[in-house]
Amino acid sequence: MYVCVCRAVTERHIDQAVQAGARNLRDLRAGLGVTVDCASCARHAHHCLRAAVQGRCLSQDPLVPPATTLHPVNLSLEAA
Repeated sequence: MYVCVCRAVTERHIDQAVQAGARNLRDLRAGLGVTVDCASCARHAHHCLRAAVQGRCLSQDPLVPPATTLHPVNLSLEAA
């Protein structure tokens, strides 16, 4: 499930970030960019972070494909 639509960050990305050492929202902001744009994802990102730190992976849904990278694709539009 998407946590941050602005940066295309999913619960799986947060799980991976925790496995790589993220322990707080500041770490997620630095590594994944959550809360950087509109910050409406902060509460859900924090909830997912706590669950991942406690070892409860929220992204066990078999319909969700595994993330291929820790850093989501940058979806910002650039001037041509």
